[in-house]
Amino acid sequence: MPEPSSNPTLTDRLRHLLSSFLPGIFLLGYCIGTGSVTAMAKAGADYGMALLWTVLLSCYFTYFLIDLYGKFTIVTGLTALEAFKKYIHPAVSIFFIVALTMNVSGSVVGVMGIVSDVCYEWSKTLVKGGIPPLYFALFFVSLVFLLFLDGRIHFFQQVLTWLVALMSLCFLVNFFLLTPPLTEIMKGFIPQIPATGSGETAFLVIASMVGTTVFSGLFIMRATLVKEAGWTLQDLKTQRRDAIFSALMMFVISASIMASAAGALYTRKITLDHVSEMITLLEPLSGSMGVTIFTIGLIAAGVSSQFPNVMLLPWLLNDYHQREHHMRRNAYRIMVFFISLLGLIVPIFHARPIAVMVASQAFGALILPATVGCIFYLGNQRSLMGTHVFSFLTNAVLLGILIFSLVMSYMGITGLVNTWLIA
Repeated sequence: MPEPSSNPTLTDRLRHLLSSFLPGIFLLGYCIGTGSVTAMAKAGADYGMALLWTVLLSCYFTYFLIDLYGKFTIVTGLTALEAFKKYIHPAVSIFFIVALTMNVSGSVVGVMGIVSDVCYEWSKTLVKGGIPPLYFALFFVSLVFLLFLDGRIHFFQQVLTWLVALMSLCFLVNFFLLTPPLTEIMKGFIPQIPATGSGETAFLVIASMVGTTVFSGLFIMRATLVKEAGWTLQDLKTQRRDAIFSALMMFVISASIMASAAGALYTRKITLDHVSEMITLLEPLSGSMGVTIFTIGLIAAGVSSQFPNVMLLPWLLNDYHQREHHMRRNAYRIMVFFISLLGLIVPIFHARPIAVMVASQAFGALILPATVGCIFYLGNQRSLMGTHVFSFLTNAVLLGILIFSLVMSYMGITGLVNTWLIA
């Protein structure tokens, strides 16, 4: 009787390849949420493709830092918060726990506000008068919380894989339906600060785009995901390939959203104050099918980002206390329950979700300099990194990112102050 072949089948190879991309898919689902949709759609509506260079630069910096934090964990065996606590100061880890929790709390508020608002506008095409936003918010808040109760990291990754695939398909289809002229897209790669726009200033929009792409939480979680994957020095190429995949998809999806808004709104001189306006504005251009595709894509983006948002605090606490990533602790379920309830604020109190999201993402840019500074310090410790200590070129790029992040922080603060003064 012949022995079974030990050669892996095509299905096995595809499954192995997909599993090697799971950490990147998790980060992609985290990054491309309604915050990103909001920032990119507003940039496209107000400035056309003029800020595409910001997306490209942000995605490159995101790749560089994802790769660096992943490599750091592979070399040292330490997650980010473990290293901050042990080799810098426990107060630094606590700062990141508090700052990132505040940041994602604002995102939770805005995400459900936008998703419920868009679903309400879309439901008007199906039901007379539409279904109230609060019902949609309650449904999605409950859905995310129930998914969290499962508690398995691998289950979270599987859910996000399907959501990211659905989201990517929807936004790419909208790009082909509403794409602006190629010449306008190419001009967008030339760095410039538009002098025109309404509502939030260009500074605030740029800072929000950077905040939602070069998000400090991505790099903190990257270290944990790499450790969870069990990658070793033999997996450095796999880690880098995964980082490239994640950043490349971030650029493609973000640029697609911006281009769709530019093609649909900027060319008609229509600014965007509510993402739900996209529903009524898209229908004459792409029909009911295009509107449905956009709505499904936004729901997938909202749920895929809400999932990591609500579990971030338990995740960070596990890292800080160097515990196994067991999410079924009752204390964590209580934390996630109350964080999830923040998603009901916009539909109950009728706040402006897009203003909340832009401000929240701009605030995220304020945390970035600390994230860059910490990895710069740790990566140059030969006692930690050994022969993998950061090179001159790596340090030069990190210094450039640090300067860029400080400029973005200034833009975020300036934009927020100007917005409050206008209000």
